[in-house]
Amino acid sequence: MELFNSALQALTQGFAAVTWQAAVMVGIGCVLLFLAVVKKIEPMLLVPIGFGIILGNLPLANLAAQNEGGIINLIYNAGILTEVFPCLLFVGLGAMIDFGPMLANPSVLIFGAAGQFGIFLTLLLALGLGFSRESAISIAVIGACDGPTAIYVASKFARDLLPAISIAAYSYMSLVPIIQPPIMRAMTTKKERATLMSYGEKKVSKTVKILFPVVCAVLTILIAPMGAPLMGMLMLGNFLRESGVVGRLVDVSEHTLANIVTLFLGLSIGASMLGGNFLRWETILIFILGAVAISLDTVAGVALGKLMRVITKGKVNPLLGAAGTSAFPVSARVVQREGQKANPRSFLLFHAVGANTGGQIGSVMAAAAMLAIMAALK
Repeated sequence: MELFNSALQALTQGFAAVTWQAAVMVGIGCVLLFLAVVKKIEPMLLVPIGFGIILGNLPLANLAAQNEGGIINLIYNAGILTEVFPCLLFVGLGAMIDFGPMLANPSVLIFGAAGQFGIFLTLLLALGLGFSRESAISIAVIGACDGPTAIYVASKFARDLLPAISIAAYSYMSLVPIIQPPIMRAMTTKKERATLMSYGEKKVSKTVKILFPVVCAVLTILIAPMGAPLMGMLMLGNFLRESGVVGRLVDVSEHTLANIVTLFLGLSIGASMLGGNFLRWETILIFILGAVAISLDTVAGVALGKLMRVITKGKVNPLLGAAGTSAFPVSARVVQREGQKANPRSFLLFHAVGANTGGQIGSVMAAAAMLAIMAALK
């Protein structure tokens, strides 16, 4: 009997160690898996994050990102705290991006700039709520709607907030199709959303496409050197794509590298979300501020789109402004879908992709500017 009791105790000690916070987090992980598998909402992000949350909150498993010596802890330390994962992911992202639509219509860059507006307003709001300068900047970058950039900044200035900031950034990237449409519809009339724009694709020469990543890397890094690791890797990936001579490297960067990094990054981020540390008011406030930042990005972008429509006498569809975030290519797809709901003959994707890629550059520049400000204040 004593042997039986010992065996029973050994087999049930994991259940006995489960706290209510851990149970809640496991439930959240299951919700993310449901959204990814059943609702098909960004499964590439939500599946590893959701499963990581479940694994990290299982007691005695040594699978939390903070458990020294555990397999996920090794991945977390090697890839997130060293900033390797965000930089590698930007190589893959650069290999995926075609800057042709932006180069064909450089004026859409203005929407990429407007798409970062929420970052700076949220920075002021976070400072007003009592966060330190370092924490406020890290929280505000969630508004870039760019997970790697948010991780990069938080790993430098707010490592204690890194799990919350990372999951907020990636969660809101996944939820852009849910967050943006209500704002877009509230700020525009159906007539404005139905505005037709020419969708004849302008030709951009191969030479321009090859030169762009080199020129862009040089200029942006000289202007904002603190963003060099991200911008440099982004433009490296794009140069590999446009050069046309390293097809195997492009294939590896765009698929294998990006997929592996996404898997490990999502898994380690999820496994860092421990119930005891995550379920607190500060974390909830970070999520609220992140939602505010992304909402303000959309508001500023659509407002600029409405202004451009007036200036051009009705030639610009104001929905384009919502594509100025760096949630590539999700925001561009949202703009295309909302435009076609208002007018089935509308084709905004070409212009929206240009604004979306401009937002990718804008998010890195915005983060680099705030890093430079922080360095100057020290």
